[in-house]
Amino acid sequence: MADGGTLTAVILTFLQIYPGAVFSLELLELRVPSHVPLGTRALLACRWALAPHDSLYSVKWYKDGKEFFRHVPRDLEPRRKFPLPGVDVEKSSANGANVTLSPAVVETAGRYRCEVSGERPLFPTVSDHGDMMVVALPEHGPTIVGSRLRYRVGDRVQVNCTSGRSRPATRLAWYVNGEPAPTSYLLPLQEHRGSDGLETTSLGLDFKVKPKHFRRGDLKLKCLATIATVYWRSNEESVQGERPKGYAKAREVTFEGDSRADRVQASGGRRLTPALTFLLVMFTQISWDRLT
Repeated sequence: MADGGTLTAVILTFLQIYPGAVFSLELLELRVPSHVPLGTRALLACRWALAPHDSLYSVKWYKDGKEFFRHVPRDLEPRRKFPLPGVDVEKSSANGANVTLSPAVVETAGRYRCEVSGERPLFPTVSDHGDMMVVALPEHGPTIVGSRLRYRVGDRVQVNCTSGRSRPATRLAWYVNGEPAPTSYLLPLQEHRGSDGLETTSLGLDFKVKPKHFRRGDLKLKCLATIATVYWRSNEESVQGERPKGYAKAREVTFEGDSRADRVQASGGRRLTPALTFLLVMFTQISWDRLT
């Protein structure tokens, strides 16, 4: 029991002096890009830590369970590549931790695994994997159809946004005046897959215009198209708003500099008291509202 306590004390003391020390092979990080645009190069990175008494035996890279690259420091040929459809290592770091693949094709997509082994006699081994998807980006941004040049309160907005052809399908989102469109405004999402495997996405927007939609006189409609973190394009249309005629007249009475009350007071020939002027203004306003 005393020996166990002594050993624990030694270990704790050692960790205090060397807080970053490891006692066995440990895989610290694996970086495999989840989405890679077609025709671009992917960088794979693997980082590990060896115990003080251990040394590196090998680093191996696999795709869908098949080895395509290895680094064995003690071999006569430390770094070797193995043919695999869609996968070719253009360059690698000295210790095999980082590999850059040739421009991605459809076959490049798959599951990538990094495997690191320590030296004999135990040959400790650690590994981890990550999935990569090859993305065919749209040739153009989203298009909006169905909008009008001018809307009035009470009109119905019925527009549609369609993405360019891509793989995987593009995600669409509508914004009204910079805010995400409420779910009640959205129509069911439509997707179409072509014979080449590329997909087109369409999302409709349908709502009735209310006064709140004309914050600064215009109604702004924006469609945003995204694919993970590799594609982000938007299209925005700004349409003018028209206020109903009755609404415009009311505003005119309220803010006109030469009001009807002023003209009535001038024609009376004598100065009105403030109280009488106030009553006269209110009577004129109410009468005008009834007429309009």
